[in-house]
Amino acid sequence: YEILGVAPDADKKTIQKTFRQLARQHHPDVNPGNKDAEEKFKTINEAYQVLSDDEQRKKYDELRAQYLEWQK
Repeated sequence: YEILGVAPDADKKTIQKTFRQLARQHHPDVNPGNKDAEEKFKTINEAYQVLSDDEQRKKYDELRAQYLEWQK
């Protein structure tokens, strides 16, 4: 959620819109030779893959809740 800059309760449409904006901004074709932008693009892609899939998002949310509880 933090990588994409969306709230944990964000709907799919919001997640997709935010992903597309960030992907466009950091895409390697837009930033040729910029390794930082390329790495950021990969990270954004990974986050979107998890949050756009209902099953993976559910698992992530469960693990995230456990981690946050453990940190207390």
